[in-house]
Amino acid sequence: MIEVKIIDSEHKKDINIPNEPFELFGRVAVSRADGEWTWELIRFAPENVAEMCFPDENYDFEAMGESAFLGAYDGEKCVGLAILQPGFFKYMYLYDLKVARAYRGQGVGRMLIGRAKALASECGYRGIYTQGQDNNPGACLFYLGAGFYIGGLDTNVYRHTSQEGKSDVIFYCDCEG
Repeated sequence: MIEVKIIDSEHKKDINIPNEPFELFGRVAVSRADGEWTWELIRFAPENVAEMCFPDENYDFEAMGESAFLGAYDGEKCVGLAILQPGFFKYMYLYDLKVARAYRGQGVGRMLIGRAKALASECGYRGIYTQGQDNNPGACLFYLGAGFYIGGLDTNVYRHTSQEGKSDVIFYCDCEG
């Protein structure tokens, strides 16, 4: 049985669970009209589906002292991670969320989000926010399915980088939702 708990200094090594590949099977196209955000999933042709894996972060528990670390544990093994950081307004920032590949699709991410919302509320926040790349539809669809809504689109963040042409979709989730 999976249990989500705060990662303390005794278990600080658990904040460095490795990143694992995920499928890039399309793009989430976001637009805004009449004050409302809408989105559409544009699927890639099968021959254009690819895999991607982010580099491991090598987080430093002590250096990230204001962060809150939540771990999803299967016994003693950390199989999921959520990192939250203080926000300068009424939403706490979900800095990172990852689930080991063998545990994806089993509700582990939703468990982490549920505990993250509770923690944000305990800290006096109204909710949490994060972002997902528009070319990572698995992440975007996860956030939308977990109760997040689109609150913005950053089309400039990847300018002048090797990822030019991508955008970040900004997602918000209210604590009471």
